Amino acid sequence: MAYSTSTPAGQAVQNILNDLPGLMAIAVVDISSGMSLASHSNSSINPDTAAAYNTEVVKQKQKAMAALKLQGETMDDILITLTNQLHLIKLVGEGKKFIYLVVNSRETNLAIAREVLRAQVELLK
Repeated sequence: MAYSTSTPAGQAVQNILNDLPGLMAIAVVDISSGMSLASHSNSSINPDTAAAYNTEVVKQKQKAMAALKLQGETMDDILITLTNQLHLIKLVGEGKKFIYLVVNSRETNLAIAREVLRAQVELLK
């Protein structure tokens, strides 16, 4: 457990754990530094390492959107689908943070995972 429930990021991680007990990994990440503000994992996935790499995914997508001049568009989330896993990156805090979630695709419905993350947006603004 790499979080404290005394912080908004830690509260969000705990809330998500309560709502998705079968999750594989979760992290709340600061985009400017790529560092986890709070994280938890039930598997061999290191959420702090994943946070650093997925920060680069987010930054590259932001650059692509700027290059494509997609004015009026904001990134809501990024979904990466693997054979047995869903990796969901949900941007929060005016695009300054994201929640990174990994779930087993056979145990968790994508719509439910998105709803659980959406419910934490206000906490992380």
